[in-house]
Amino acid sequence: MTALLATFGRWGGILTLIALLIVLVKQLIALIGFLMFALKIAIFVAFIGVFLLIVLTMLRARGQRRREAGE
Repeated sequence: MTALLATFGRWGGILTLIALLIVLVKQLIALIGFLMFALKIAIFVAFIGVFLLIVLTMLRARGQRRREAGE
């Protein structure tokens, strides 16, 4: 009976380690997915920021040319 319990204890330990590894890998995949999503959002926000800076620079240059032409 003791040998049976020892055997089940070993197998239980191994199965527990396998289950923990599976959960860890799932969490790691979820973390990587979240980080990739955050990176995509950051790139999108940076693109919008650069685009707005270009538009503002164009409008400022246009206003300066109008003021120079009016003087």
